[in-house]
Amino acid sequence: MKIFYCCYGSAHSSVVAAAIHLGMLPSDRLPDAEEFERLPRYDKTSSCEIGYPFFMGKDEKENEVFIIGMTSQRELVKRAIASFLEHSGVNTENLLFIDTLPFVNLKTKIGGILSRRLGLVSLGRPLTIEGIREKYFDFVKLVQDVKKRADTKTKT
Repeated sequence: MKIFYCCYGSAHSSVVAAAIHLGMLPSDRLPDAEEFERLPRYDKTSSCEIGYPFFMGKDEKENEVFIIGMTSQRELVKRAIASFLEHSGVNTENLLFIDTLPFVNLKTKIGGILSRRLGLVSLGRPLTIEGIREKYFDFVKLVQDVKKRADTKTKT
């Protein structure tokens, strides 16, 4: 199974969801700011990297976990990836695209614009972390649901 956590710019919400999925962040407590800052790719993706799937690791069931930024063109990018993989001989039945944007609040959006678009990292990054922390257990629930879905898909 290949699991793609998708967001606008592959810098915040998709990174957090993938990190929870892979055990880089806890699911039983709220991480502190430093734990977010230590994550690979957290608040680091540049605009020229949007649309590129980044491999984050394999989970305990050998599912491959990726993050990808799709801007506002999520359906188009999903179709392009699935089509390319299908033409490359990959079984697209084993793909899961998970949109993490519904869990992004205003603080995270503003922080992301400040940090990634305007280059004001010292202002934006703490704001993204504060926003993510407010919604953190929604991300945990999302990942738990994704893992159940992945288990169900691999058993059929």
